[in-house]
Amino acid sequence: MKFWSKVGQIIDFIAEGLGRIGWVLVIYCMAFGLYDVIMRYFFNSPSLWIGVTIQYAMVLLACVSGAYALKNDAFVKLDVFYANFSPRTKAICDIFTFTLTALYLYVLIWKGVQAAQASWFTRQVTPTAVPIPLYHLKSMIPLGAFFVLLVATKKLVIDIATVIGIKTDSSTG
Repeated sequence: MKFWSKVGQIIDFIAEGLGRIGWVLVIYCMAFGLYDVIMRYFFNSPSLWIGVTIQYAMVLLACVSGAYALKNDAFVKLDVFYANFSPRTKAICDIFTFTLTALYLYVLIWKGVQAAQASWFTRQVTPTAVPIPLYHLKSMIPLGAFFVLLVATKKLVIDIATVIGIKTDSSTG
């Protein structure tokens, strides 16, 4: 279990790093969104690039924040029954839902890689006055899904250990 503990720490470190990147992206969207609104409505001088880069940043935010949100149990859950379950019963439910999660992430990674490859091949850019490359962004989609899969796999191992009664260092998160 010592090996898995080290792997879990690395996965947690990556998820925390992605969360910090997400924090910077939120600040970027807020600051430049405010700047763009002020320039457009008060000075009648709209930008050609801010709206597109904010959309780019928001997609990137969705890619990097999934692993962080899963690590910190920040996803919305229906806790009507789940909240009253014992830790072992919760772990069993989580093991069953992992299969759906893994299936979804597998398809997202598979199709995301195909879309990213096509985008890199054609050197896809935004169809706006300022052509911003899209292939970098499309590459982040399967990469972000892969990091979510890493965190989900870590949680699966912890859930399996809980079900069979093995204490782990990271049983709390």
